[in-house]
Amino acid sequence: SALALASTRSARSVYRGFSFPRMDLDALSGFKDPIAALDEEDADKAAAAEEQDARAKAEIVHIRVQQRNGRKCITTVQGLNQDLDLKRILKVIKKQHCCNGTVVDADAEGKNMGEVLQLQGDQRANVNKFLVDNELHPADKIKIHGHG
Repeated sequence: SALALASTRSARSVYRGFSFPRMDLDALSGFKDPIAALDEEDADKAAAAEEQDARAKAEIVHIRVQQRNGRKCITTVQGLNQDLDLKRILKVIKKQHCCNGTVVDADAEGKNMGEVLQLQGDQRANVNKFLVDNELHPADKIKIHGHG
């Protein structure tokens, strides 16, 4: 009976005649908050949606014309798939449309845009036609910026 009394005292805490069961902290470690689980699921869904939006934005090719000085301007092509050989694409465009151009690494300049094609002159229509004709990018995912 003394052993039974000692075991009940270890399992219970007595305060002013009331006995309260002691909390077992090991039992609490397995407890998972259902609301926190929902928050984690929402965070995962939000991260997946944000990644999908980033991919969708990355799929859009932007063709812009930038005025230099006087009548001179350059055409920039941004957002092409990095798996493509941009130097070969540039070489073909330069030969077909009699212009000069280069591949610029905009990440090195601190502009997180990846590699950008730059062509001399207003070549927006020519680049758009080239990308669509050679099935390098769908026409509905190409955005042409600028005047004209």
